[in-house]
Amino acid sequence: MYSKTENKTAALYTLGCKVNQYETEALAQLFREQGYHIVDFSEKADVYVINTCTVTHLSDRKSRQMIRRAKKTNPEAKVAVMGCYAQMAPEDIKNIAGVNVITGVKNRRNIMQMLREIGEEPRVQVDELEEAYFEEMPLGEVRRTRAFIKIEDGCEHFCSYCLVPFARGPVRSRKLENIKEEVQRLISLGTREIVLTGVNLGAYGRDLEGDLNLTKVIRELDCLPGLGRFRLSSLEPTDFTMEMIEAIVDSEKLCSHLHIPLQSGEDEILKRMNRRYNTDEYRKLVNLLRYVLPNLAITTDVMVGFPGEKEENFERSFKFVEEMAFSRLHVFKYSPRSGTPAAKFKDQLSPQEKDERSRRLIRLGEKMAEEYAERFVGREVEVLFEEEVPGGYLEGFSEHYVRVRAQAVPEKKGDIAAVKVKEQNKEYLIGTPVTS
Repeated sequence: MYSKTENKTAALYTLGCKVNQYETEALAQLFREQGYHIVDFSEKADVYVINTCTVTHLSDRKSRQMIRRAKKTNPEAKVAVMGCYAQMAPEDIKNIAGVNVITGVKNRRNIMQMLREIGEEPRVQVDELEEAYFEEMPLGEVRRTRAFIKIEDGCEHFCSYCLVPFARGPVRSRKLENIKEEVQRLISLGTREIVLTGVNLGAYGRDLEGDLNLTKVIRELDCLPGLGRFRLSSLEPTDFTMEMIEAIVDSEKLCSHLHIPLQSGEDEILKRMNRRYNTDEYRKLVNLLRYVLPNLAITTDVMVGFPGEKEENFERSFKFVEEMAFSRLHVFKYSPRSGTPAAKFKDQLSPQEKDERSRRLIRLGEKMAEEYAERFVGREVEVLFEEEVPGGYLEGFSEHYVRVRAQAVPEKKGDIAAVKVKEQNKEYLIGTPVTS
């Protein structure tokens, strides 16, 4: 056990995905247990922790900016850097003045001990990932209306543009009993919605003995008393099996929302990306899911400007995305990452071409989101109310991941309640709570 440090402050900053967010929150709890008071990153603190991302070169740059910002806010503070960028480029971070501790995606529980042992040179502990294991970092006594729980780490897809398999290593899965234990603890603290997350969530269980997979987790959580509802953060198109689809359909607590990354709606580009499906396979999956779950919300990621993406490739991708009628669209521009095959591909696109295509897809995404939300006008939806907003409203997300506002009823905050939708605003639905 570490000796407690009373009256000290710590500030933590997260870049990147939901997995990083979970890890930062879990680490913040460890700091609290050692007597630290957690403050906003903009405030003066004794310790700053930056959990980095390396998905794009912009992520790398933002990581460096936040490290420098921490030291500028308090030159006397200790600074620890962890996460994917730290895993991939520890020497780059070591050259930033004022960094005291550098660790990657392992041994994060040791950060406080490492901070106690710093010397004149930065303390670097970035381990190889071939023999990696799932590092337990439970949220502890954190109270959240909605809570993310990491149940898987690592990815073995090796898409041609992506550094994540190198930064995160092979698939590692959390023990089912530990997942259930954390969910039950969070339920007891008032959590109403659980979001299961992982670097490659659908690969859960492949490294564990026995017949254990994500389908088993879904069925187990569906039986937990007190759990209001739960979501799956993201599933690859190739992760779906008929057994999993049956579990999704049978579940009474799993939200009617799935995030299924597409990346491109054009087969030639998908092949160059080393994605393991084509548009026809993706279409058949979406059609099947919508047949068994007619109001299912399907959100996705689409990349623009991949090397060799000609105008005709983009147009076909645009039309396919439009055909799929997603409820929400996350658009991002291709960023060359040193060490990936795509960085060496010919026909790299200009920033101007990427910007123009991104704008077009973003507009399409906004249109599709409005059209999807409009179908709920005049109907009842289940909303987890999470915050008060101006005008006397409570706001939260429906089971379909649509933002909803309703007249404020104080006892409803932090709970799941039925709302009769009256009208649609551009960014949210407006309704009234249904009285029993």
